[in-house]
Amino acid sequence: MLLRVNYLLAALLVVVVALNIVFGRDFSQPHYELFADMKHSVAYDAFSKNSNFASGQTMQSPVPGTIARGEMPLHYQPTPDDARRAGQELTNPIVSGAKGDPLAKSEARGAQVYARFCVACHGGGGAGDGPVALRGFPPPPSLLTGKSLQMKDGQLFHILTYGQGSMAPMAAQLRRPERWDVINYVRSMQSTAPPRAGESKTSADAPAKPDESTKLESES
Repeated sequence: MLLRVNYLLAALLVVVVALNIVFGRDFSQPHYELFADMKHSVAYDAFSKNSNFASGQTMQSPVPGTIARGEMPLHYQPTPDDARRAGQELTNPIVSGAKGDPLAKSEARGAQVYARFCVACHGGGGAGDGPVALRGFPPPPSLLTGKSLQMKDGQLFHILTYGQGSMAPMAAQLRRPERWDVINYVRSMQSTAPPRAGESKTSADAPAKPDESTKLESES
């Protein structure tokens, strides 16, 4: 009985192999097309050749001067001079009083952006002690003191956009509103961090607060 089963299985194997050889697919030939419209598009594909245009391509280059919706150009170069110029020319749209978008909401969004993209190098508190820096990569300067505290918001926006030193540009990862949000979050960290000896806690874009003597004179 067992021998007959083995013979039967062997015969089935031979039949299957034979059928596979006879009806096997010829990869040099296309399949049978039952619904041709499922394979052949009436319209030109984006990357297909197209004799209707001088370039011979279907996808055409944008017209010179074209601006993508929501992507206004920045007329700056990735240089330190242009970073300083951006600090003078660019204004933080949220700090300047955008209606319906208070600063606290921007800082909350910025905290989420910071946690995803900035903590690895700058650390959770902005001191430049992130896990990347702790494993041998040159640590970035603290965001809480020094130059970062004195830079204007526009200059920080330029650095986020174009990069600086070992910091890569973040324009591809962060939309413009997100860059302003994370700047506002950094400002909030700077305002709550204890000052170091001999350093001012006022950032370059923070409004100056009148001292008590000026306030008393104005009230009198």
